[in-house]
Amino acid sequence: MDLDQFVSQLPDSDPGETVEWLDSLDAVINTAGKTRARYLVSRLTERARELQIGTPAEVSTPYINTIPVEEQPWFPGDEEIEKRIRQYLRWNAAMTVIYANKNADGIGGHLSSYASSAMLLEVGFNHFFRGRSGTLVGDHVYLQGHAAPGIYARAYLEGRLSEEEMSKFRREIGGGGLSSYPHPWLMPEFWEFPTVSMGLGPLNSIYQARFSKYLLNRQIDDTSATKVWCFLGDGETDEPETLGSISLASREQLDNLIWVVNCNLQRLDGPVRGNGKIIQELESVFRGAGWNVIKVVWGAGWDELLSRDVDGVLLSKMNSTPDGEWQRYAIESGAYIREHFFGPDPRLRKLVEHLSDDQLRALPRGGHDYKKVYAAYKSAVETKGAPTVILAKTVKGWALGSTVEGRNATHSIKKLSPAEILEFRDRLQLTEQIPESAIDAEAPPLYRPPADSPEAMYLAQRREALDGFVPSRSLQIRRPLALPDPSVYEEFAKGSGTQAVSTTMAFTRLLRGLCRSENFGPRVVPIIPDEARTFGMEVLFRELGIYASQGQLYEPVDHELLISYVESKSGQLLEEGITEAGSLASFTAAGTSYATRGVPMVPFFTLYSMFGFQRVGDLVWAAADA
Repeated sequence: MDLDQFVSQLPDSDPGETVEWLDSLDAVINTAGKTRARYLVSRLTERARELQIGTPAEVSTPYINTIPVEEQPWFPGDEEIEKRIRQYLRWNAAMTVIYANKNADGIGGHLSSYASSAMLLEVGFNHFFRGRSGTLVGDHVYLQGHAAPGIYARAYLEGRLSEEEMSKFRREIGGGGLSSYPHPWLMPEFWEFPTVSMGLGPLNSIYQARFSKYLLNRQIDDTSATKVWCFLGDGETDEPETLGSISLASREQLDNLIWVVNCNLQRLDGPVRGNGKIIQELESVFRGAGWNVIKVVWGAGWDELLSRDVDGVLLSKMNSTPDGEWQRYAIESGAYIREHFFGPDPRLRKLVEHLSDDQLRALPRGGHDYKKVYAAYKSAVETKGAPTVILAKTVKGWALGSTVEGRNATHSIKKLSPAEILEFRDRLQLTEQIPESAIDAEAPPLYRPPADSPEAMYLAQRREALDGFVPSRSLQIRRPLALPDPSVYEEFAKGSGTQAVSTTMAFTRLLRGLCRSENFGPRVVPIIPDEARTFGMEVLFRELGIYASQGQLYEPVDHELLISYVESKSGQLLEEGITEAGSLASFTAAGTSYATRGVPMVPFFTLYSMFGFQRVGDLVWAAADA
């Protein structure tokens, strides 16, 4: 069946010309092959988009980097110093978990998630994540819960956490400990956003970005310089909450939202898509939903090979290799990779004949190449009119050693033997900083360079240039909230006398009164999941206006009525549609704005409790945590 049946419904004004074009395509395939034909069709499609003739956009592109080598920007950082900082961070993150489990067997923690995402995070910390400084709010960064040890490791290098605090990871009884995951309730000056259970961080980040636009469009706060970053794992995208609201982000043109998906191809038990390709799958999902998609699949070592792949055989092999095999290549020798990936096709084998087995083994994935990651981030922050998702390919447990890296059990590994720690130290080139005698000790030491070292000074300089530490939570109120005049409550204090009044009617009258309060009213955020008429709240449609980022581009059918469905760019009411989870995420964004932006807002989320609570229980906990 032709999937694009709409073509047959379009008029063919010149059938002869159509046949000529189709014959030409057949000829290219017969003489130059499908790779050449695919290239020509792609160029034609690209040109058609440039000319805006209305052709459907592709939802999947080849399994290579979105940004070509020639378009990579100059990298502004000190490469050697940043490399050493990452080595210290990897060591301290791993030792934090290992020490915790040696002192309290089974206490848990995660070694491998941060190991695969360290590069992704560090490029952000050193060059993009803006902190708080004075009246500057900075960016909102949702950090993957399982990577918490790495965030603590950075705070330790920055001098924000002591060695004693690091020794109490997951040991909070008695005070002074570090929470397992990002929990503002437990560490109110450190963590800004709770991101567990999985799926809640991505969902909340979407509505946080939308709420930033809401504040801007209603002229309550200038959020134009704030980006919302969200870091998540590829396995986390199976959670319905993760992908359930991505269409809202594109519909609202949330160009202030950037997701970074750490595609290490593994979840707790095994491959995310062993028989498929999770990066290609997610690319199709996000492109179809209207997001800007940037793939960071290969590191610089592959650039030269791809440039010599004139017949497309390497690209074809990359496209057809399932994730289960890529995971296998991550743990195998260079000889195995030569034989099984490059070996079956003599053209591929010839392509890498100049490389040793060790060089083949070292060919990097894109998420471990800081220049590729920097290029993706720079492109993302400069994108206008759409949210961006960066799909970065990594290896789970990267650099942790041969018994951990890329193994199916890596997510569950909490300890390393002295021999494994020694291998890890040597891999990180820390022989001068960590003597072998320290590794044999009961508690492998953390390492923090002297305050006057190039690494420590670089860390401080970069965060100063970016306006402060991240993560950080502040209760400094920038725009104080005035309480409503007591007269708002007078009629309710008197009661209804002999007249029966429904709860919803009384609530709606109170809400209207609060919204009319001169200084307090604009800070009220009514949130409704498509139930306003059920609760008798439709009177608010015209009175407050329904928030719509593009305004109202049509005349509603009830435009002549007093309760007309009025949408406005400055509208106050958030009409979320049938999504209790999305509504609760808006409630959280509004309710925590006193901390995230220093601008107290007062949300009211009205829902059918007999249905709604089953959908939002986990989000209620997260809202309370925030």
